[in-house]
Amino acid sequence: MNFITKYAAIAALLIAPLSARAASSVLSVADHVNDSTIVYPESVETDVQQMMQNWYLRNYTALDKGVETRPDVVTSDEELIHRLQSIPTVIEMPFNSVVRNYIDMYTGKKRGLVESMLGMSLYYMPIFEEALEREGLPIELKFLPVIESALNPDAVSRAGATGLWQIMMQTARGLGLEVSTLVDERRDPIASSAAATRYLRQLYEIYNDWHLAIAAYNCGPGNINKALRRAGADNDDSKKDFWAIYPYLPQETRGYVPCFIAATYVMNHYDKHNISPALAKKPILTDSVHVHHRINFKQISDVLHIPVDELQILNPQYRQQEIPGDIRPYSLVLPANQIYAFILSEKEIAARDAELYARRDVVEPATGLEPSTATVNGQEGEWVTEEVVKYHKVRRKETMSSIARKYGVTLSSLKRANGGISKPRRGSTLKIVTTKEVFKPYEPEPQPTVEPNDNLLVANTPAEQPAAETPAAEEPAAVATEVTEAPAADSSADLAANDTADTADTAAAPAETAAETETEADAAAGVQEKVAGTFRTSHAKQEAERTAAQAKAEKSSSSRDSKKSASSKKNNKKSSKPRTHTVRAGESLYTIAQKNGTTVKELRRINGIKGNKIKPGDKIKVK
Repeated sequence: MNFITKYAAIAALLIAPLSARAASSVLSVADHVNDSTIVYPESVETDVQQMMQNWYLRNYTALDKGVETRPDVVTSDEELIHRLQSIPTVIEMPFNSVVRNYIDMYTGKKRGLVESMLGMSLYYMPIFEEALEREGLPIELKFLPVIESALNPDAVSRAGATGLWQIMMQTARGLGLEVSTLVDERRDPIASSAAATRYLRQLYEIYNDWHLAIAAYNCGPGNINKALRRAGADNDDSKKDFWAIYPYLPQETRGYVPCFIAATYVMNHYDKHNISPALAKKPILTDSVHVHHRINFKQISDVLHIPVDELQILNPQYRQQEIPGDIRPYSLVLPANQIYAFILSEKEIAARDAELYARRDVVEPATGLEPSTATVNGQEGEWVTEEVVKYHKVRRKETMSSIARKYGVTLSSLKRANGGISKPRRGSTLKIVTTKEVFKPYEPEPQPTVEPNDNLLVANTPAEQPAAETPAAEEPAAVATEVTEAPAADSSADLAANDTADTADTAAAPAETAAETETEADAAAGVQEKVAGTFRTSHAKQEAERTAAQAKAEKSSSSRDSKKSASSKKNNKKSSKPRTHTVRAGESLYTIAQKNGTTVKELRRINGIKGNKIKPGDKIKVK
């Protein structure tokens, strides 16, 4: 009996692998597999409450508030097996204890997550199905993102896998996806779905088994090949099976295929477990358009009145809510009824608050410490950074680093200022070069000066004075008075009149003085005649001198006027040609104004400059 039992046991061991393979749709995992060996995918840890804040779920779906209060329906293994086999799939959906564990998880404590994913599937599943159809792959692969990301386009794993399909960066670039600071196409539902389905097709062409291809999608072909070698599949094609290499796989990958089977089951038979999906309140119809400008979501929102949150959920690939359409055309997904409006308004959208989102194509670096215009105490001027040189005596235990920190300078600048030394000697003196801000007021603009008029100067010269202004000191007072009151030709008549008047006065005098008076009169008449002759000679001489001086003055004035006119024409000709200055390195408007005797304000005016921006090589007018 013992002999028979022994050989029966041996036969059972030999037959067991074949029977297990034949019944792989029921149980394909050994009994030693238990819950403790399973590492759940990160997607099952998704915060349901945070997920419900998704703009799409809030606005396009209605959740059943009592879903978590309704208990799960107790289901037997036989029922689960029957339901799995009733799903029309190309990929095998076998049942075992590990699959059962995942089904219980989804229908039990993760019921809310399933409800949310069902709501999100209304938008994402058509995208997945289209990509799978294009590659000719089984449609049930659309449930891979359920276990990869819980249908969260912004999901990022601990290893760095990103997006709905959880694609690693190097894999993404190998598949032609753009990953940059502004754009991450792993988050783009359309682009990532196209890349992921291409990758799945490549994996299936390698292994010719969908379970192995799915496992390789999770852990990479390298780990699958290693597990195949360890299982001895190189010499035994029967071991080229996921369940045959199960013990040799990474822990997370062991649960990956069972989780995929469970997700496929739950997304098809959720109603059998009292799970109510987040049903659509209204359909979301979308379309895409190419963008040819650099545009921010806020600009689109302001013009087309589309919420920024909606733009973000429809276009999660734009990490900074900015589309770099000026680099190349990028795709933008919008509600279908807004596509035509965007096409008509793209230029207007790009111009909306453009200064807030402008990027400089070319920028000249500063050539020195540029002054900045400011007003201090009502006086306009510039803040100029100037170098300040200090000296420091090295004390005990001081280092170059500690001295640099003390004065707020860099270590390299301190070394450079002191010949490159690294270890200062105690008692030595170090040169410290720092800077300070100094306010320099603008010089007041010079007031226009009135040039002296040469004609006025000539008019005030003695040669130009009229005869009435001839100084009286050159002749007797009485004569000067007479000359001032009458022309020179009438002088004899005046003297005769004066003589007659004197004779009449003499006749009226007493008789005893008549002879004396007569004698005095005769003497006076002789004197007067002599003075009159002298005056006539002097007056004629003065008149001749005056005429000559006047002619000379007129000739001099005419000469000066001619010279002045010629000089004025020359100056006008010279001033008509503006003088320019070529900006050198380190120069500012302030220094140029000082060199050329003008002001910063005047330089700005004649050159149309706003602010202080000038660069070396610029030619600016100075006068």
